[in-house]
Amino acid sequence: MFIIRADGNAKIGAGHLMRCLTIAEAVRKLPDGPEILVLCADEDSAKLASDRGFRTGVFQTDYQRMEEELPLWPQWITDEENTILVDSYHVTDEYLKGLKSFGSVCLMDDMQNHVHPVDVVINYNVFADSAVYQRLYGGQVQFYLGGAYAPLREQFQNVNYSVKEQVEQVLITTGAGDADNIAGEVLDRIYREELIYHVLVGRFSPHLAGWQKRAEKYSNIQVHFDVQDMAGLMEQCDLAITAGGSTVYELAAVGVPFIAFSYAENQELLVEYLGVNDVAGSAGAWHRNRGKMLNQMEDFFNKFCEDIDLRKYYAEKEHGLVDGQGAERLAKVLCTRE
Repeated sequence: MFIIRADGNAKIGAGHLMRCLTIAEAVRKLPDGPEILVLCADEDSAKLASDRGFRTGVFQTDYQRMEEELPLWPQWITDEENTILVDSYHVTDEYLKGLKSFGSVCLMDDMQNHVHPVDVVINYNVFADSAVYQRLYGGQVQFYLGGAYAPLREQFQNVNYSVKEQVEQVLITTGAGDADNIAGEVLDRIYREELIYHVLVGRFSPHLAGWQKRAEKYSNIQVHFDVQDMAGLMEQCDLAITAGGSTVYELAAVGVPFIAFSYAENQELLVEYLGVNDVAGSAGAWHRNRGKMLNQMEDFFNKFCEDIDLRKYYAEKEHGLVDGQGAERLAKVLCTRE
């Protein structure tokens, strides 16, 4: 059995769970692939998986206190021949050790700074450093590192994107939760009457009603909720502002020039990498210096709007980060390991 243990809610957003579900979609397409089960702390998280047709189990526990759910695992697991994919920043070493009695444990890791008691580590970020992981773990763990393993949905493969002469449509995406309404402050800074703004409002955002009212008032603001064809929406846009999560890789696969920022510690390495390697506009960290981030983001935005050559340069650089085949690669290696 292929088991996913992840959550998605208003506080942590949906990114962790959604990237695992993308891998599960690829597992489901494997010839003679294993049965799939998604285990979550609460009903809201499980609904994200059941809406995609996956069998789910709910612990009815606090997602931040994962060790307390270990005694509940046997009600869902009846044998030890399982591959368990865990994606949470609330895992502890004791929790991961406990899972080993139910199968091989694979961990999604974004930080590369701790030795976890697991069998497999996946870090699909472009900054993932094999030398760092070898130093941390030695030869006892399998690693799948780098953009080749970025788990993107099939719609992000082979998109034919071209950079237009003028910026006309702008995408703003700040995560599924965005309790601080960062998207609102971003839009206030870059608003121009002549541009059309596509604002992605996540499933867990408390600001959906406010955004809908704003869109009713301004004809050039379009609010998108629960988008199914994300690649198609991105392809419409000439420029994007994004938080430093998995959306970065989706934009890169399409080829949309973008400006990235971080709103949590786990996004900082990616946003810094993009800036240092001149792959995208890197506006800094909202959670460390909000004013500075907004100023830098506004400066990048103005430069991008004015310079088609700059947009073409970044579109070409970012397009080389991923090829959209990462979910399929992970499905194969995780479900066919010796």
